[in-house]
Amino acid sequence: MDRAPGTSVRLRLALSYAGFLMLAGVLLIGAVWVFTLRHLPEYTGVAGGVLVRSTLLNDFASAVAGVLVFLLIFGLVGGWVLAGRMLAPLTRITDATRLATTGSLAHRIRLPGPHDEFRELADAFDGMLERLEAHVAEQRRFAANASHELRTPLAVSKALLDVARTDPGRDTGELVERLHAVNTRAIELTEALLVLSRADERSFTREHVDLSLLAEEAAETLLPLAEKRGVTVETSGDITPTIGSPPLLLQLTTNLVQNAIVHNLPGQGTVWVSTSVRPRSVVLAVENTGQVLTPQRVATLTEPFQRGTERIHTDHAGVGLGLAIVKTITHAHDGTLTLSPRAAGGIRITVELPRSGHAGAQ
Repeated sequence: MDRAPGTSVRLRLALSYAGFLMLAGVLLIGAVWVFTLRHLPEYTGVAGGVLVRSTLLNDFASAVAGVLVFLLIFGLVGGWVLAGRMLAPLTRITDATRLATTGSLAHRIRLPGPHDEFRELADAFDGMLERLEAHVAEQRRFAANASHELRTPLAVSKALLDVARTDPGRDTGELVERLHAVNTRAIELTEALLVLSRADERSFTREHVDLSLLAEEAAETLLPLAEKRGVTVETSGDITPTIGSPPLLLQLTTNLVQNAIVHNLPGQGTVWVSTSVRPRSVVLAVENTGQVLTPQRVATLTEPFQRGTERIHTDHAGVGLGLAIVKTITHAHDGTLTLSPRAAGGIRITVELPRSGHAGAQ
């Protein structure tokens, strides 16, 4: 926005300092006049002569004028210097802001000195830059990974079509099946990206939801997959009322249960789905058996397109966005997502959401 140039804050502060100093000087001189000069007699004898009171007043007025001029100059110069020293931290913050507007988010103010208002502002700005830099870096990684993931099915489709064009006598049944599988993967990836975008923007209607019902629905829906892989799914828990988007929370629950089934011990795995209520929150916990995971590995599982090798070549492997979607939906509902490896193998994932006061939420 274009604005007319105005007086700088430093100059206004300098004028304010000088004005207050002049006011203090005038008040002091007035006090001298009130309590001293007005009590002098009209005429005072000095060494045989007569000193007229008006002469003393003229001398006093001349001295007052000199003092006020000195106070004005001293106030302006001193105020200018003091204002510059006081506003120096603000200049550093402004320079950092200008750098941030050019796209340089790595710069930090790191303002030294005591913890005052400027230091608090600088620390808050540094924290904002740090979060913004991490968010931008995450978005760039996500965009690069999404582009790569979307390019893969398109490249495969192009290769299959090129083969069909160069070999007209080739069996089209196999080609159609492969194209169908590739196209299905591309659609799943696109839908997952749309879910991520929708949850990230928080553009959804909030309703009363019972997480325990969503957990039972997800477990029932995925029961054929669990039976096919020889995995037992156990559900338990209390009514867990919260407020949010039923479709998104069902997507969250389904992703967690499906992830627990797919990443499990084939033929002898178990998945535990439980819900519980706390004084101010509700908790959905999904735990499974499986391979032993390190805390470092677990910490990366919510990043987009983070997939283990076993996921690439199995059915229902997904597109590497399952837990990323869970993380985004959880944060969009002001919740907390916690992942921790089990000592015996597998992982425990808990989603903690704010509790709703509507106990009978459906």
